[in-house]
Amino acid sequence: MTAILGAGMSGLSAAYYALKTSKVAPLVVLEATNRVGGWVRSIKQPDGTIFEKGPRIIRANYQNILQLVEELKLSSKIIPIKVNHDAVKNRYIYADNKLHCLPTNLKSTITKNSLLNYPLLSALWKDLTTSRVSKDDESIYSFMERRFGRDIAEKIAAPILCGICGGDIHELSAKSFMPKLVEFEKEHGSVFKGILKYIAKQKENMKNQEVVNSHLVERAKKEAWNMWGLQGGFEQLPQALAQNIAKRGVNIKMENNCEQIIFNKNSVELTVNGKVEKYSHVISSLPAKNLADLVQEQHPELSKELLDIPTVTIAVVNLQFSENVLPINAFGVLVPPKEQIPILGILFDSFTLPQNSNMTVLTVMMGGAWFEKYFSKCSSEEHLKTVAIKYATEILHIQENPKAFNVSILRNCIPQYIVGHAQRLNRIHDYISAHKIPLGLCGSSYHGVGVGDVILSAKEAVSNINLQ
Repeated sequence: MTAILGAGMSGLSAAYYALKTSKVAPLVVLEATNRVGGWVRSIKQPDGTIFEKGPRIIRANYQNILQLVEELKLSSKIIPIKVNHDAVKNRYIYADNKLHCLPTNLKSTITKNSLLNYPLLSALWKDLTTSRVSKDDESIYSFMERRFGRDIAEKIAAPILCGICGGDIHELSAKSFMPKLVEFEKEHGSVFKGILKYIAKQKENMKNQEVVNSHLVERAKKEAWNMWGLQGGFEQLPQALAQNIAKRGVNIKMENNCEQIIFNKNSVELTVNGKVEKYSHVISSLPAKNLADLVQEQHPELSKELLDIPTVTIAVVNLQFSENVLPINAFGVLVPPKEQIPILGILFDSFTLPQNSNMTVLTVMMGGAWFEKYFSKCSSEEHLKTVAIKYATEILHIQENPKAFNVSILRNCIPQYIVGHAQRLNRIHDYISAHKIPLGLCGSSYHGVGVGDVILSAKEAVSNINLQ
């Protein structure tokens, strides 16, 4: 019997893909809380409005996930966001007390940009004329500043990474967070050259692409989807996954907290709610820090490596206004850390994923790598709400007060792939292999923090561990 730790997106996906393998052993999912979904959470307000506390959209290029949605019978719930949608074309940066639209097309790269105060083409020229440097790893700031200049690093890369993971680009690994760009420099001597060749290669690959037996995948291609969400809230995805695997025999045990793991020669002993249970294999979707505690007694070296993958805390404040108060049509606004204000960005939820009403729903993200700096002395829900309203209304010039709100503090919710992360992962996997530990790893701690990444990591974990 195989135990899967955690009933978030990656744990549930691991069970789902394990069921697809032949001769799979019985599966048990152990979840410490009383709900499935992990950080994916949709809160329904009394009037039917949805507040998303975590992920809400996913990129359409994850074809296997579109297949998954179709198999889970959620196709009718899809809200497609096409490439010509303003939420795709318009991404804003707030700097110097102004909103600046990021360049997204050829015309905007050759004209003077208000954010940079010069055409983006100048930064691309720097990349084309800068010699390649061979480094095993470096910070995102170092990489972007070296190839494109300080402005691109601080005004574009920094806020984008705040939006993705709430992280500080002076600490984050270029190799782990932007592996393709690093590879482009290595192979072509220029990131821009690499991008152009990659686009050409992708077009050629699409011509020869294997036909996928999925109506939803074909529809996404035909209609040129860029990303998609789910009507009624994104939490429907993990809920549907849980229902699907439960019907097929997977035992999902709620409020079952794993407290220790001991690997024996022919079995794995899990201490769950104070009692010892025996399994043949374990797949952990837990945060690396949590897993570190479970294996510390028997494998302190592995525990230390897992413990050294840091995390950040994000405060999420959802705001609902009674009418359309947005001054621009866009996906949202991100804020560079150099602005020294305590928010990471604002997502325009009701514009990207309409909720059949003229109201406005915003999500304000705060904290991340700077949570302690701005909120260590006062992180009460009332204070966080006050800060969120202050900056959302100031930045977007909103005159009215919100009619409804919700505040959440997501503690240690996003792992940080700091410089050396790839090497650490190699050491972790080498240790597991060398000691022949029947342990698979998936989730956001290792190979990507997005929903698509963690689902793929679950599929990979299942394929890499012998569950028979």
